[in-house]
Amino acid sequence: MNTKTAQRCFASLNATAFVGAFLILSFTAAAFSEDFKTVNGKKYKDATISRVEPDGITVKTKSGITKVYFSELPKETQERFHYDPQKAGTYSSEQAATYTAYQKQQEETRHQQELEAAKNNATVAQQQAANNRIQALQVRYDELQKQEDNLLLQIGEAKQPGPAYRGGKNNKTLLHHPNPQKSQLPLLQSHLSDVRSEKKQVKKQLEKAQR
Repeated sequence: MNTKTAQRCFASLNATAFVGAFLILSFTAAAFSEDFKTVNGKKYKDATISRVEPDGITVKTKSGITKVYFSELPKETQERFHYDPQKAGTYSSEQAATYTAYQKQQEETRHQQELEAAKNNATVAQQQAANNRIQALQVRYDELQKQEDNLLLQIGEAKQPGPAYRGGKNNKTLLHHPNPQKSQLPLLQSHLSDVRSEKKQVKKQLEKAQR
């Protein structure tokens, strides 16, 4: 191995060792707890840094996780984390824009969900109204059927001859008294016609509603 090759290998090993040492030190530093105090006097005791961003640090304490902005921290802390106001402003603007876009997306999603819910509710209401109409028509049809059956029975009775009796010569002829219900026959037949007409209409409406 010549001298130049040895120098390159030594430099490579030194660089690798430096990077490894830096990572170890960074990890060790992040694992330590420390106290932070803002320029307004607020203290964060035994805080562990969980995240460093251009505009601030996120610390974890017994009270929870909090983000502390560099603008709230003393100058020496800002310098420690290489705080750059311009980069921080750009980062904050990007974060605000991202959050605004997220809020807009959430609002659109919520609005879409409300529209979908309203549409579903309207569909359910229409279906319920249709079911109620079918039920009402079925009830009316059954009532008309009963009226028709009852009228047919009355008409049949009105057409029957009155009570029988024996008369004529030697009371050997079978005769009938007038049927008192016969006078109601025209009215019964007219009513039957009306009932059948309505029944026919209700049946058509029922069949249409059930499609």
